[in-house]
Amino acid sequence: MARHTNSRAKHVEPGISRTAKSDAGNSTHTASKQRNVGLARAISKMGYCSRSRAEDAIRAGRVRVNGAVRRNVEAPVHLGKDRVDIDGREIKKAEKTYLMLNKPRGVVTTASDERGRETIYSFLQKYKGGSLNWVAPVGRLDKASEGLLLMTNDSEWAAKITAPETHVDKIYHLQIAELATPAMIERLEQGFTVKDGEFLRVKHARVIRSGERNCWVEIVLDEGRNRHIRRMFEAIGVDVLRLIRIAIGAFKLGDLPKGEVRALSEQEKAIVV
Repeated sequence: MARHTNSRAKHVEPGISRTAKSDAGNSTHTASKQRNVGLARAISKMGYCSRSRAEDAIRAGRVRVNGAVRRNVEAPVHLGKDRVDIDGREIKKAEKTYLMLNKPRGVVTTASDERGRETIYSFLQKYKGGSLNWVAPVGRLDKASEGLLLMTNDSEWAAKITAPETHVDKIYHLQIAELATPAMIERLEQGFTVKDGEFLRVKHARVIRSGERNCWVEIVLDEGRNRHIRRMFEAIGVDVLRLIRIAIGAFKLGDLPKGEVRALSEQEKAIVV
């Protein structure tokens, strides 16, 4: 007698293996899962405010997700699906904004300052009557430094510029209180260990003009450590009188007046670092 089997064959679409079908399902699940981000980050990604300010609002009980108060800054949010309210008002994804500011010396790169110093946002208030979406600086310039500063509410675009692995060239012009020698230029390019034990170097350095007692040097960095250039010159005992950033990759300061803001062109926004 023939042995009867009652195995049930699973239907598989022609041309698609079970493995491929399973992988496709997993891919869809992963894509869906990737849209869940922490609450503070979600608010920032929607362009409402900085992540730190979002965290303050969450901890203060001012934020609701789908009607329920959330005090956990890492509470998962599904972007495009969950409703997020701050102070009883739903926040919507803001239009992407991309700006360039010629930062003056003496201005700090923060939204507010506990010591009452002028911040970069005072210049944004003058631009288009202060009707801009919230934007954050792409990288920083210290108080004493000046020049090109990019600002946006597009965190993914900003990350392409600031990510260490991209090694975007940043060009600075600085005035130093003595004449640069070939030995000084060579030492800057070879690099050395500064006072706190960190090894620093510049990608390229050259003298662009000289006076009787001081000169201007062009410095190119492909990485950005805290006060990178100033710490190197402090280590060799040379005073930096002025430090101006004139370019970040393909973005050029050009003739933008000090303290002025302009929108990036469509061509500039499309730059992929």
